[in-house]
Amino acid sequence: MKRTALFPGSFDPFTSGHLNILLRALTMFDEVVVAIGINQSKKGYFGEDEKEDIARQSVRGIEGASVISYDCLTVEICRKMGIRHIVRGVRNMIDYENERAIADANRKLAPEIETIIIPTSQEFAHISSSAVRDILTHNGDTSLFLPEGVVLPNVNKK
Repeated sequence: MKRTALFPGSFDPFTSGHLNILLRALTMFDEVVVAIGINQSKKGYFGEDEKEDIARQSVRGIEGASVISYDCLTVEICRKMGIRHIVRGVRNMIDYENERAIADANRKLAPEIETIIIPTSQEFAHISSSAVRDILTHNGDTSLFLPEGVVLPNVNKK
């Protein structure tokens, strides 16, 4: 039986830090689904199709990795897909506290679904999607923060 985990997030955009978490999760699971949550009330830097394209570029060629978008509670998409594990990455203690609160809420909603929190490797701990967006807004070079080979849409959203 294949062990599958869901790796949910806004991924605006998917970064090298996210890739680090995905690759480490794949040492524990046969499959990891990168799940881009669609939040209608929150306007992201990138559009939903752009986020999905960036994530697909990032995981291209990685066995066991796939990308989807979803527009419901994370535990609902897990149930629909028959997934019993959620993977979340943290860079620091602030991230950990936020993720623990979300994991606790998810456990109340769906006790059969377990959350695994993976700390990002130190070399990626400084990378955040918001930093990448800020660099993009100011026409900076994001190549050190994104997975190799990722080509971002031509955007300048100052």
